[in-house]
Amino acid sequence: MAFPTPEELSTILQPIADRLHLDVEAVKVNKAGKKSSVTVMLDGDTRPDLDTLEVASQEISELFDAAETEGQLNFGAGYTLEVTTPGVDRPLQLPRHWRRNRGRLVAITVDGKKEIWRIGALNEQENEVVVVRKVGKNLEIDTIALAKHPEAVVEIEFAQAPEEQMALVRYSYDEAIQWREDTK
Repeated sequence: MAFPTPEELSTILQPIADRLHLDVEAVKVNKAGKKSSVTVMLDGDTRPDLDTLEVASQEISELFDAAETEGQLNFGAGYTLEVTTPGVDRPLQLPRHWRRNRGRLVAITVDGKKEIWRIGALNEQENEVVVVRKVGKNLEIDTIALAKHPEAVVEIEFAQAPEEQMALVRYSYDEAIQWREDTK
């Protein structure tokens, strides 16, 4: 059997992820030297804690070992397994990525210029999101189409988020749009 692809491993891992209420965000395989490495990135609407990642790691390791013994997988001379969550440097490419980062700062590019906004609610179709920022002394609400910003990434914020912005990102999509209309 050939060395497994990330897609094949994602399919094999899906039942474990489903049971733990997680999504398989990415699988990276690196066939290098005697030992290969497999990195599995998991995330969920409730961020997995270390205990959950440990359970996932144990179950994935047992699954891979059994599949190798049965001849369904072949990692070569051996492998190391890393189970982790996606870092903040990964682009927000799916609606669930935006939903899970609600309230955080995001960097987007508009007309070739980097802008920093705070993530609010998604619309029902999950193709647009409300974003909030302070301009001078005023708060500004806008909406952006997710498909137009596949490069968007979370910005690290060391200070506590301003409560006036957080109040707006807690609004539903429709409430935020109504607030914008009322303040024009």
